[in-house]
Amino acid sequence: MSVPPHSASAASGNPSWPVRRAMADDFPVLAELWRRSVEATHDFLLPGDLERIYAEVADVYLPGVDEVWLAEEEGCPVGFLGCDGAHVEMLFVEPEYFGRGVGKVLLRHARDLHGALSLEVNEQNARALAFYQRQGFAVTGRSALDNAGRPYPLLYLAWRG
Repeated sequence: MSVPPHSASAASGNPSWPVRRAMADDFPVLAELWRRSVEATHDFLLPGDLERIYAEVADVYLPGVDEVWLAEEEGCPVGFLGCDGAHVEMLFVEPEYFGRGVGKVLLRHARDLHGALSLEVNEQNARALAFYQRQGFAVTGRSALDNAGRPYPLLYLAWRG
C-alpha cells in the first residue's frame, strides 16, 4: 500500500482525518502499517521478534480487541487505535505522519467514547512516552517484561482528564 501524499490539512498543522471503525478486511493493511511504524520506532527489538509480534498483531491482536478505529487520508489508513473498553491496546501511525496529529485525533476519539483511558508503552520507546505525556497521561507503574513475557519493559499510563 502506498501512503497518500500529505494533504493541505496535514501540512498546515490543522489535521482533520476522518476516523471510522475498522472492519476485518482492513486488518491486513493495518498490520502492514503496524510493521512500518514499529520498524521506525522499535530499534530495541531482538532479532526475530518483529516477525513473531507481527504475526500476533495480524492474527490475534487486531481481531481480538473490542474495537479498532482508523484515521484515513484520501481513503487510506494513516493510523489506527485498538481498544478493549477504556484500555488502549495499540496506537500506531504511518512514520511519515509522526508528529502531524494523527495519534492525537485517534486518542481524542477514544476519550470521547470511553472517558478515562489507560495503556502500556514500551519503556524504550521514548518518543511514544513523550507523546502520551503531552496528551495528559501519567505513568502509574512498570513491568520488567512485556505482556508476553519478553524482555521489553512496559510503563503503565493513565489519563483521567
